[in-house]
Amino acid sequence: MEQPNHSYIDQLSAGNKAFKEKLISVIKEEFPEEKAIYLKNISAKNYKEAAENVHKIKHKISILGLEKSYEVARAFENNLKEEKTNLKDEFENILHVISEYLLTM
Repeated sequence: MEQPNHSYIDQLSAGNKAFKEKLISVIKEEFPEEKAIYLKNISAKNYKEAAENVHKIKHKISILGLEKSYEVARAFENNLKEEKTNLKDEFENILHVISEYLLTM
């Protein structure tokens, strides 16, 4: 499985350390909340709301340089809109990898 990285964050910040730190701080603050809301909605079978949660999380996946994971999230979001949960395990594995990574940042 691919691992999160700072490549895109470095590119966005263009050497501006304060901007880079702010971006990382926002991700570290928002991601756990968004993940918790997603887990609540998926558990309650609120698929439309879960799709909206995946949409928000998808952008953080992209910022963390996870190109293949972004495609999984995109497909899973579309599946949820059709009340299909295939790719759920793959998506939740991505969430776990990101959670572990954020603890080391």
